[in-house]
Amino acid sequence: MQKFLSFPIDGGTPQLLSINGVITVLQASTSTVTLTYYGSDANTDVATITFSAAFAASDESAKDRIQDSILTALQTSWKSPKYDVDLTGLVDATGAAATISSIAIG
Repeated sequence: MQKFLSFPIDGGTPQLLSINGVITVLQASTSTVTLTYYGSDANTDVATITFSAAFAASDESAKDRIQDSILTALQTSWKSPKYDVDLTGLVDATGAAATISSIAIG
């Protein structure tokens, strides 16, 4: 069964991202989280989630939120293929509510 996370995009419509085959979730920079998928071509097996503002250098709360969302989504019934990522309570380095500006595959 395919499972997807639905990410709220700042100023846009939510975007779905498959979580099947995810092998790592990394805080790649202070403003990005990457999902690496199992596959043969590394150039097409990475999704980059970009936040509108940076987090503190040692803050991995964005990665943790996405990783926890993946785990929760995988525990839901097969009749629920989509899980909404909730950013409530997640704040950037300035203390503002965190928002996602884009998701890129590549």
